[in-house]
Amino acid sequence: MANVVLEFKPSAGDSEPHSRPVLIIGQLSNLQQVNWSQIKGKLQPAVSKETWQAALGTLNPNPTDSCSLYLNQAAVAALPSRVSRHNSPSSAHFLSRIVRSCLPGGSNRCIVMVCERPDVFASSCAIARAFPIFSRRSTASRRTDKKHVTVEFLIVGNDSSSLDPTELECLSNTADGVRLAARIVDTPCNEMNTDHFLDEIKAVGDELAITPVIIRGEELKQRGFGGIYGVGKAAEHPPALAVLSHTPDGATQTIAWVGKGIVYDTGGLSIKGKTTMPGMKRDCGGAAAILGAFKATIKQGFKDNLHAVFCLAENSVGPTATRPDDIHTLYSGKTVEINNTDAEGRLVLADGVVYACKDLSADIILDMATLTGAQGISTGKYHAAVMTNSEQWEVACVRAGRSSGDLAHPLVFCPELHFSEFTSAVADMKNSVADRENAQSSCAGLFIGSHLGFDWPGVWVHVDIASPVHAGERATGFGVALLMALFGQASEDSLLNKVSPLGAPGSRAEDEMERDCKRRRLV
Repeated sequence: MANVVLEFKPSAGDSEPHSRPVLIIGQLSNLQQVNWSQIKGKLQPAVSKETWQAALGTLNPNPTDSCSLYLNQAAVAALPSRVSRHNSPSSAHFLSRIVRSCLPGGSNRCIVMVCERPDVFASSCAIARAFPIFSRRSTASRRTDKKHVTVEFLIVGNDSSSLDPTELECLSNTADGVRLAARIVDTPCNEMNTDHFLDEIKAVGDELAITPVIIRGEELKQRGFGGIYGVGKAAEHPPALAVLSHTPDGATQTIAWVGKGIVYDTGGLSIKGKTTMPGMKRDCGGAAAILGAFKATIKQGFKDNLHAVFCLAENSVGPTATRPDDIHTLYSGKTVEINNTDAEGRLVLADGVVYACKDLSADIILDMATLTGAQGISTGKYHAAVMTNSEQWEVACVRAGRSSGDLAHPLVFCPELHFSEFTSAVADMKNSVADRENAQSSCAGLFIGSHLGFDWPGVWVHVDIASPVHAGERATGFGVALLMALFGQASEDSLLNKVSPLGAPGSRAEDEMERDCKRRRLV
C-alpha cells in the first residue's frame, strides 16, 4: 500500500479485469440501481450481465458482504444497508475495511464507488485511509515502481450527475491531506522528531506560499510558554511552537486550529510501562491532522483568517526533565503544579490556545489532540470526544462527523462540578485530576479551557482523538475530514459547503444559531 498513487477521475475508462482488477462497492440498494451499461466496460468479457445480476442476488450484508465476480480480479462488495444515528450514512469505517480486504492485487487497479451524492466526501476519505504511505519494509524500499488505484464514483439517487473537475480536485486534495496526516503519525520518532515535524510544516508552507512563524527552545522559556518548554526541555531536539497563517482579504472572522504535537511520549519521569509506551509515536496525531487539513483547506480556498498552531515537543526523560512537584507558569500567566508528567498534552495545548487568543485574536479556537486514554472508554475507538463552550457547536461537530466519516460524540461540559479536580494548595491548579474515576476526558479538556477562561466570549472546541487516530497498528489520518467538513461553510469549494453542518436540512437548533451572527457562518 505504501507506494500507491490514488487518483479520483470522472471515469476510470474501460478495461477488462485481467488487465485492470476492479472492486465495485456500495450499499446493496445502490448497487441494484446501477445500469449494466455503466459497468460492463470494466467487467466484460470475463463477467457477463447474468453473472453480475446473480452476484447481486447472493449478497446479504450483515453488516457487509462481498462476492467474487471473476477469480481474484473482479469483486463486488456491499456496505451495511442501514446504520444507527451515531454512525455515518456513508458507512465510512466499513468502507475502509472492505477496500483493505477485498481490493484485488495488481499494479493498476480500479475502485468503482456507488453512492448517493451526500456520501461522496466521506467515501473518498474512507478509501484514502485504506492506502497508508509510510513503510520501512525492506521489500518496499527496493520497489521503485508505483502502483495506481483509480477511483470512479457512480452517483445514484435524486442527483445522479457526474462529479465535476472542481469536486474531484477537492476529493484528491482531501485524500492527500488524510494520507499526509497518517504518514506523520505512522513515522517513528527517530524519523519524526520536532526537527522533522518542523520540516513537514515548512514543506506545506512552501507549497502554499506561507512562511511559518516558529518560536523554539530557550525563546519559548523567555516568552513565557512554560507548558511547551517544560514538557520538551529534556529532549535532544528542542520543543517548538509553529504557526501557519492564511489571512485573505475580506475575512470577517479569525479561526485557529491548535494541534498537540508530542512526537513521542515516554510519560516523562511519571514514566509509562513497557506495554503502554509502544505506540506513543502517535501522540502527534492532533498536530498531524491539523497540518493535513490546513493544506487541503487552503488549496480549496478559504474565505476567513485561518491559523494552524502546532505545539511540538518530545516528552522525554533526562537531567533537565520536569519533575512531579515542579511548578510552571504557562502563557496564560497561571501557575500549574505538576503532579503527573504524563499529563503533558494539556500543558502544551494550554499555551497554544492562549497564544491563539492573545496573539492571533482568534474568534473561534479548536484544539485537537490524542489527549487521554480515557477517551476510548468515554466514546470508543471510532468516535472522537468533543467538548465545547457552545451547545450549537457541539451539535455541529456531531453532524460534521456523520457527513465526513470522522465520527464525533459529546463529552460532559460542566466546569463548576469538575474543575475542582485540579485544586492545588500551592499553585493555581494541578495538571492531573485527584479522582481518576470522575470524567477524566472531560477534566482534561477543562484544564485547557481554563487557561482561556470559562467566561471567554469566543467559541472554544476541544476534540480528543486518542483512539480513532489509529486502527490496529496503522494511523487513520483521523481529523482531517472532520475539520474540513466542520468549517466547510467558510470554504470557497462547493463540495465542502455541502458537507458542512449548514449543508444539511435545517433544524430548530440551527434556526437559533442564525440569530448569532458571529457563529452563524460556520455552523
